Amino acid sequence: MDEKTYLNMDLLRFTTAGSVDDGKSTLIGRLLYDSKTLFEDQLENLERLSQQRGEELNLALLTDGLRAEREQGITIDVAYRYFATPVRKFIIADTPGHIQYTRNMVTGASTANLALILVDARNGVTEQTHRHIFIASLLQIPHFAICINKMDLVDYKQEVYDSIKTEIEDFISKLSIPDITFIPISALLGDNVVNASKNMDWYHGPTLLYHLEDVHIGSDENLVDCRFPVQYVIRPRSDKYHDYRGYAGKIASGIFKPGDSVIVLPSGFTTTIKTIESPQGEIDEAFPPMSVVMQLADDLDISRGDMLVRPHNTPFISQDIDCMVCWMNTKPLNPGTRYIIRHTTREIKGIIKEIQYKIDINTLHRISEVTSLALNEIGRITIRAAQPLFFDSYEHNRTTGSIILIDEATNETVGAGMIREPSPKVPEKKK
Repeated sequence: MDEKTYLNMDLLRFTTAGSVDDGKSTLIGRLLYDSKTLFEDQLENLERLSQQRGEELNLALLTDGLRAEREQGITIDVAYRYFATPVRKFIIADTPGHIQYTRNMVTGASTANLALILVDARNGVTEQTHRHIFIASLLQIPHFAICINKMDLVDYKQEVYDSIKTEIEDFISKLSIPDITFIPISALLGDNVVNASKNMDWYHGPTLLYHLEDVHIGSDENLVDCRFPVQYVIRPRSDKYHDYRGYAGKIASGIFKPGDSVIVLPSGFTTTIKTIESPQGEIDEAFPPMSVVMQLADDLDISRGDMLVRPHNTPFISQDIDCMVCWMNTKPLNPGTRYIIRHTTREIKGIIKEIQYKIDINTLHRISEVTSLALNEIGRITIRAAQPLFFDSYEHNRTTGSIILIDEATNETVGAGMIREPSPKVPEKKK
């Protein structure tokens, strides 16, 4: 495969989730091993570690790299793995199954195109299964692959698979999940992972790798709402380019072309795009997730944190932010506390106005009488920002609809938020 072909291939990001011992790390190891994408040194290291533990080839050790993970046989931190087939490039986020690592799962799943959720065929659907499906749905992951694992331990019975599939379908009918595929597998033995299983001739669907290569992700990006957060202003110190002023950043959504009219937020000035440049030179159009430099027809006061949008298609502009938040810090979230809000390329100060409710992530019930959010809890809050933010709902735009909260004193990331669409204001009745 030549370099140009490799660079132009689709990239699929997917995350794994499931209860403890459902076989997430083993599945990823099997995927890498059977697709022959392991380097020789990786394979040698895997064989050496397995021998030290007195085991045959333990594929879980490919992702469980921390010593504590190997000792306990569990996944603690998010492990990222990269591989490619002749069809597509992949980034895998192997996330923990324990309830106390909810923040790790949210981190790994936040940029995923596909959620790969494992269910142990022996145990069936558990509270953890519901919790992971709910979190993946909350994060608006567009594609789901439900892998019913360890089919070899239930004699590859179709009725076991059908029962679990029906139960999950009943549960997801309450959620917003546009695309879902069920695959019966054995990660340990390789059934339906890369190669089709001879033990489940009753299953006529794709293998996991075929599905990962084939799932359509071209329409996952928002190509309607044009959003370009400015990251950096380029002003070369050179006589040759003394008139050059370029605005660098990553396209959040939409399609931009030279000649398009744009509005600069927050100033509201209107101008047109003069040129769009990529690392390969000038281009005719830019779309997500491209990183580009735009030159505009007019000299305007534009700096980091400003946003270019199209006329008649502007984001919401407000200082009051209603969002779902996953709390990631041992110090609880309390109303009245001040944090730094990072939204696209902006950083501004804000204060927690209210905690509306938190989610019981086992039952998915709302608990309204709550005064704080503890580590790994998910709740709905209202934030008052020091300056107006320009944003979309997370449901429509995962880039401009997400924020992170940062502790002013320690500079730690303490919360990840998904912005909800503002409620329409009810006009006051005339007296």
